[in-house]
Amino acid sequence: MKKEFEVISQIIQNNKKVLDVGCGDGTLMQFLKLNQQNNVRGLEPQKKLVQKCISKGLSVIEGDAEKELIQFPEKSFDYVVLSQTLQAFIAPEEVLKQLLRVGKQTIVSIPNFGYWKVRLHLLFKGTMPVTNNLPNQWYDTPNLHMCTIQDFVNFCKEKNIKIDRSLCLTNEKISEITNKNMFYKNIFSHLGIFLIQ
Repeated sequence: MKKEFEVISQIIQNNKKVLDVGCGDGTLMQFLKLNQQNNVRGLEPQKKLVQKCISKGLSVIEGDAEKELIQFPEKSFDYVVLSQTLQAFIAPEEVLKQLLRVGKQTIVSIPNFGYWKVRLHLLFKGTMPVTNNLPNQWYDTPNLHMCTIQDFVNFCKEKNIKIDRSLCLTNEKISEITNKNMFYKNIFSHLGIFLIQ
């Protein structure tokens, strides 16, 4: 299991109702269901990934979060998870509003476009970088709205979204983000993970 999913599973307590938006092949869902006895549902736009989830015995709806989230009742889940997908939506602000409406708490992870390897690649090669967290070439990437850890924190402040926890992954090590270490974390972390409400 990815380190990111380990971190997310540590945030989510046992016996909670969880919605995994853009759940992929269901890896996180399966872990939360089997190891933490959570009631987990998924929403996934790709049919073949929905079928993988169903073959694992997971409850998944095929659909686009930008269109389907509106149908979920308010505060119907203890946690809503959005893993490295926010930047792929046409209207990320609207998706975040829906996530916050549907979940009592929301966990969002973002690939950090401010990561030093990304910055150096742009500076020295002059081309859009391809990394583990940003694996596609510029012309076939699903990413429409790239942001940095600092961008996401600024956005939350501007929109009055409360950040309960700010975490980051640096060389597969997890650490807290604070006002004092923000500059450093924004450069040296490849992934940000936020618990918001």
